[in-house]
Formats: sequence, structure tokens, C-alpha cells
Amino acid sequence: MYKKRVKESRRRQGFGGQVKSQRVKEYTVAVLGSHSALDVCRGAKDEEFKTLVIVEKGRDKTYAKYFKSSDPSINSGPTGCVDEVLYVDKFKDILSEKIQKVLRAKNCIFIPHRSFEVYLNDYDAIEKKFNIPMFGNRYLLRTEERSEKPNQYDLLAKANIKFPKIFKKPEDIDCLVIVKAQQEKVSFERGFFFASSPKEFYLEAQKRISSGLISKKNLEKAVIEEFIVGVAVNFNFFYSPISKRLELVGTDARRQTNLDGILRLPAPQQIEALKYLEVTFKEMGHFAVTLPESLIEEAMEIGERFVRTTQKEYNPGIIGPFALQSLIRPIFPKLEIVVYDVSPRMPGSPGINATPYSGYLYGKSISMGRRVAIEIKEALANNQLNKVVT
Repeated sequence: MYKKRVKESRRRQGFGGQVKSQRVKEYTVAVLGSHSALDVCRGAKDEEFKTLVIVEKGRDKTYAKYFKSSDPSINSGPTGCVDEVLYVDKFKDILSEKIQKVLRAKNCIFIPHRSFEVYLNDYDAIEKKFNIPMFGNRYLLRTEERSEKPNQYDLLAKANIKFPKIFKKPEDIDCLVIVKAQQEKVSFERGFFFASSPKEFYLEAQKRISSGLISKKNLEKAVIEEFIVGVAVNFNFFYSPISKRLELVGTDARRQTNLDGILRLPAPQQIEALKYLEVTFKEMGHFAVTLPESLIEEAMEIGERFVRTTQKEYNPGIIGPFALQSLIRPIFPKLEIVVYDVSPRMPGSPGINATPYSGYLYGKSISMGRRVAIEIKEALANNQLNKVVT
């Protein structure tokens, strides 16, 4: 079924067969103005592509002013990385034929990220109505949503990758769990809380319903997941269909508010703070982390199993960047990697090039944005663009 969808997508976009090799400068790398757009643009510029960012009116200055490209022959200062911005009233307008016509005229290759998914909030439209060549496998994006079937848990299970135990109902809770429910006011964010028994689940849930953070309806759809006590590490991989190779580009962990602030307090003050604060997990950024080399082989094997599973289930499988967000816990005498979240697209951490792993491969550290641009450039040089876009 997914193979048929990919063929249909390529037919609509004009990628029915081999793509004629053209100069890199005839292509434009396009991205939605949020999440990791600057990382995408800097990497594309470094590989000599033109760049375009789709921006909402009123939230455009980051791309239209502060990081706008300038002519290096005229300006000896910073050159920026955003060549052009394309204005829309709302990000969903990217689905309109008017905007898509502009993107096609500029020979755009679109790079999806998480904000693209959540602002459109319509995977059927992403798959069937967004008729722009998209780097990566657009049919894998929906597996990120736990409410979809199949979803990331199904992929992890088929790949024999360890993930936290899922409880079907609160009455089954027999250990510390983290509950993940969609927020009421900000639909693309999740509300989290902890519980270690059915009684505690309903008590904590009622607090958040009363505060308006979540609704009873969203609570019914919440995921109740075993809480893994371990060190958080995001493994940011890149799979190249051109070279048929998996690469570990970098590793990082998240900074989250107000969780990070609460954890900085001494234990007595944490208890006092929690009397009037709810713990939230709003992502505010990332920081680089490194691994003991003894864990690299296991991490790569997990990544390879994930790639093979996506190739079987979502032909042609994962293309380009993906992240396996993990916790590493001690299972004597070894360490165990437990994957708690999957990002089947551009990760949100532009600082992963601060870790050494891409440098071990390429002799210099590169960002994920640049790794994407390198793959597109290589595909063009080998008349294989159809292998990296859907």
C-alpha cells in the first residue's frame, strides 16, 4: 500500500523516472519558518543551494531580517543563510495551489520538521495534497503520532527495540508511570504527570483537568507509559539511500521548562514549589552529550533494525534524518537503551554538530541540515533524486 502511495506521489510531482542531473544552484531548499529552519538553511547554503523559508505574517523577522542572506562581496560581515521568505497568513496556506505553484516554479525541495506536521495537523493532506518534492519519506511522518495506527510503538516492536511498557488502563498501574495527554489549549503540546497507582493517577489527572491543562476527553486518549529511570540521550541518525549507509550524526538531550528549574532546587524547596506549580515538559532547547564508546555499537544496531523495519513496512523506508529519543539505564552488568520516542524526520536540535560523531566520519563536524544538503547534492550528481524524495 505504501509503495503504491510513493509512486503516486512521485507521479504528481514529476518524479516518475530518473531525474535529469541539473546544477545545484537551479534548486531551492525550502522549509517552514519554525523548529530547525535555520539549521536546514545554513546547511543548504554551505552546499550552494538557494534557500527559501515559508513564514507567517507577524512572525517573520528571524528569517526576513536577523538571518537574511547578504551579498558577501558587498558586506564583509555575517552573510546569513535565508535567501528568500515566502509569506502566508497561516502555515496551513502552504497547501493552497497558489503557494505550491510558487514553490514548484522555484524548483523547491521541501524539508519537513515537527512544526510542519503540527501546524498542518493533517497527515492525509501532507501525503496527498502537498505536491512538492519532499526530502524523506512523507508516509512515515504520521507514525510519530501515538494516536495513529500503526504508530511508532508498532515500528519499535517489529524492530525488536526496547521501549517502555504501555498500560492499557489506569487500573493496571503497578509502578511509576508518566502519563502523556494532549493539552486542551495548545493541541500540539502534551501535558505530563506522574503516578504510581490507580488512585494517584485519578488524583493527579483531576488536578490538571481542574486547571484546564487537559480535558477528560484527552485524558481518555492519554498514553500511560512506564517511567524509565535513566540518562536521557537522543540518537540523531541519518540513513542514506544513495550509499545505503546509516550514520550517527550526533547525540543530545533536551532542556525543558519548568522541569529543569524545579530540578535545580534543593529537595525541600522542590516539595514547596510543587504545592503551587505543575511540572511541565515544554521543550526549550537541547544540549550536546557524548557516549561511552562501548555503547556506540548497540546504538547503531538499534538504528539499523529501525531502518530495516521501515523498509519492510513503509517502502522505501526511512530516508535521511531520524532520531531515537532514548533513556540509558543499568541492567547489571550491562547498560540498556530504551527508546521512548521516535522522530522520523529532521530533529529539533541544531547543536548536535557539537558532538564528535560526524567529525569521526567526515573529518569535520557537520550539522544535520548540512548532511541533508550533501545527500541531495549527491543524489543530483548521480541522477538519483527520486531515491531521496517522495
